[in-house]
Amino acid sequence: MHVIDSHTGGEPTRVILDGGPDLGSGSLAERARRLATEFESFYQSVMLEPRGQPAMVGALLTPPTHPSCVTGVIYFDADAVLGMCGHGTIGLGVTLAHLGRIGPGVHKIETPAGIVEIDLKDANTVCVTNIESRRVRKDVTLEVPGYGPVTGDVAYGGNWFFIVDPSPIPVEPGNIREMTDMTIAIRDAANAAGQGGEQGEPIDHVIFQGQSPNPDVHSRNFVLCPDNTYDRSPCGTGSSARLACLAADGKLAQGHRIIQESVIGSPYHLSYVAGENGGVVPSITGQAWVMAETKLIFDTGDPFRQGIKT
Repeated sequence: MHVIDSHTGGEPTRVILDGGPDLGSGSLAERARRLATEFESFYQSVMLEPRGQPAMVGALLTPPTHPSCVTGVIYFDADAVLGMCGHGTIGLGVTLAHLGRIGPGVHKIETPAGIVEIDLKDANTVCVTNIESRRVRKDVTLEVPGYGPVTGDVAYGGNWFFIVDPSPIPVEPGNIREMTDMTIAIRDAANAAGQGGEQGEPIDHVIFQGQSPNPDVHSRNFVLCPDNTYDRSPCGTGSSARLACLAADGKLAQGHRIIQESVIGSPYHLSYVAGENGGVVPSITGQAWVMAETKLIFDTGDPFRQGIKT
């Protein structure tokens, strides 16, 4: 299996160029559902240790259904198939440029959540125009076992988020373990209470918003991903959901540019324009670097061929 690894603000992406499963025809959303329900062992074997690493997201290239798109892509981590991935799309753009498949300028990419645009600024810098994002519910209070009441917003940015602002724990690297434990409990409580999407979609990510020590940075976040690891980047779909909340509250004007920082300090530059359906269309600019180009080997005699699952 031919793969290229990159990282976006410290968050790794593994682009799978060949060797993936046959997902058949149909829409990208249908193929993503097939990957999630029929090929769990495949995506876990690519993402889990010893072949993968914590926080890594896979990007399986697939033919697009729209001729205007340069590729289709299905994102996944060790625990779930994703609708969209912001850091992964930045990493994919840089990877496609590394391969000589795209040059500077605007290109369309098809994801299960919809078509997104990337603007390749240079070899490492990509601006993603995401799908329209929205806040679904404001000030939802959950009773979280072991922590008590926690209030946050439910929002969509390509994945489903419960956003707590301000964070009950200082968003600092030394608090990552404590924030991880609490956000897992919050996600469990949100899903137990049915506080997800309009069609019953479960919460898959939780965000704690905090302050940055850098006065030029709007805010700092901690983002829990479906595989219970934290996002090393500021999370593109999470930043999109956050923009929708800021816009709904009148706290950020259309076109105004801010810097969102991750818990480890990596930045995204964010802005939005109004969407056609009452939400926002986010713009996310970040940087990625290619780290490795390699061939994965799946030896049938390897006892951990499908990954370490304990």
